[in-house]
Amino acid sequence: MLSNYINRDKIYIEDIAKYEGQKVTLYGWLYNKRLKGKLAFLLLRDGTGIIQCVMSVADVGEEIFQRAEEVTQESSIVVSGQVRADQRAPGGYEILADDLQIVHLAKDYPITPKEHGTTFLMDHRHLWLRSRKQNAILRIRHTIIQSIRDFFDQQKFVLIDAPIFTPAACEGTTTLFETDYFDTKAYLTQSGQLYMEAAAMAFGKVYCFGPTFRAEKSKTRRHLTEFWMVEPEVAYMDLDGAMELAENLVAYIVERVLDKHQEQLKILERDTQKLELIKTPFPRIHYDEAAKILKEAGSEFVYGDDFGGGDETIISNQFDRPVMVHRYPAAVKAFYMKNDPEDPERALCVDMLAPEGYGEIIGGGQREDDYDTLVQKIEHHGLPQSAFEWYLDLRRYGSVPHSGFGLGIERTVAWICGLHHVRETIPFPRLMHRLYP
Repeated sequence: MLSNYINRDKIYIEDIAKYEGQKVTLYGWLYNKRLKGKLAFLLLRDGTGIIQCVMSVADVGEEIFQRAEEVTQESSIVVSGQVRADQRAPGGYEILADDLQIVHLAKDYPITPKEHGTTFLMDHRHLWLRSRKQNAILRIRHTIIQSIRDFFDQQKFVLIDAPIFTPAACEGTTTLFETDYFDTKAYLTQSGQLYMEAAAMAFGKVYCFGPTFRAEKSKTRRHLTEFWMVEPEVAYMDLDGAMELAENLVAYIVERVLDKHQEQLKILERDTQKLELIKTPFPRIHYDEAAKILKEAGSEFVYGDDFGGGDETIISNQFDRPVMVHRYPAAVKAFYMKNDPEDPERALCVDMLAPEGYGEIIGGGQREDDYDTLVQKIEHHGLPQSAFEWYLDLRRYGSVPHSGFGLGIERTVAWICGLHHVRETIPFPRLMHRLYP
C-alpha cells in the first residue's frame, strides 16, 4: 500500500551533503536511468534536486537489480544506500544503492528526453513542471516572491488584501472580464491600486499581492490573461519617492536571486554577468528623451502615443540596467494619474523597462489628490462617477499626496531567468486560447 511509504522525517536531496558517509533513504521519482552491464545508474529526483544512485547486481542481488531494469521514467521509487562524495556526479554526491522499492510503475510517460513542441508541452503542463528547467524557473519565482515580501516587511509596510471582484475598472473597460454577481455585474480585478490608496490613508505604507486579470486579445510573448502583481502605495510620497522605492525593490530582488540560485541560473544558461550589473541608481529619462531615442533608431513611433513592445526594446537596449521613463503625455495614462504642475500636459507617472528586450515590469506614479480635478478626469474618461464615490471620499476626507506602482511577477521572472515567453514563468498559464490544464 502507498501509505507504507509515508515518512515524516524524510531526507531531501538538497541537504544530502550533511549525510556524507551515512546510509539514507530517499523518496522520489525516476528522472532518467542508464544500464551498463551489471550496473544501473538511476537519476532520482525528489523536488529539491536530482541525485545519481549507482546500483550493482553484485551488491543487491538479481531480484532488486531486476527492479532497476524494469523501472520506467517518472515511476515513484524509494532508494536506500550510502552517500558518497563524487565530483563527477550531478550535485557532487551520489548514492551507492543497496535497495530499490517501486511505489508506482509509470507506463508510457508522454514527455520523453526527445524534443517536443511548445503546444504539446503546454498541453502537458501538469507533467512538464517536473523537468529540470521548469523546476529551476519556479524555484526562482518562489525566491522573487519571497524577496518582495521581505523587502516590504523590512520597511514596515502593511500587507492589505485587495478584492478580486470589483464594481468598476481601474485601467480600461475594454479589457475587463465581466461576470454575473447575483443581481448585478462585477469584474475580475485589473489592479488592487484603488483599494491600496484607501489603505494607505489608514496605514501609511501598504501593499497588496495577488492575481490580476486582463481580457487583452494579445498573443505576444509578454502577455497573460491572468498574472500576479505586487502593488505598494505610500501616503505623503511623490513621483521621485516612488521611483526610488521601485529601483531599490528590483535591485533587492536580483541580489537575492543571484545569492541563492546560481545552480538554477546555470541550468537556464542565464548570463549572470548581466544580472550583476543591476545596481542602483537606475537611469531616469523623460518621455521626450525616450521619443528621441526612437526617432534616431528609425522607429515608426508616433510622438504622443504610448510605447509598444518594440519601442520599449529599442529604448531599453540603450542601457545595461532597468531604465525608468517618466512624464508620459497625460492623454495616454489612466484617469487617476496626477498631472505635472510644471507641465500640465504630462502625467507624474513612470514605467520601468527591463533590459535585454523584456519590456515594462513596473508601472506607477503619483495619484491625483485633488477632489475637483479627479471628478473632471472621471467624467473625461467616460466613467460612471457613482462607481467611484467611495474613491472620491479619499479626496474628501484628509487627502494627501501619495504614490505607488505595480510590479508584474511574470515579466520579472522572464527577465531574470532569461526566458523568451512569459508562459513558462507561472505554473499554469492562462492565455487567449489556453484554459487547460
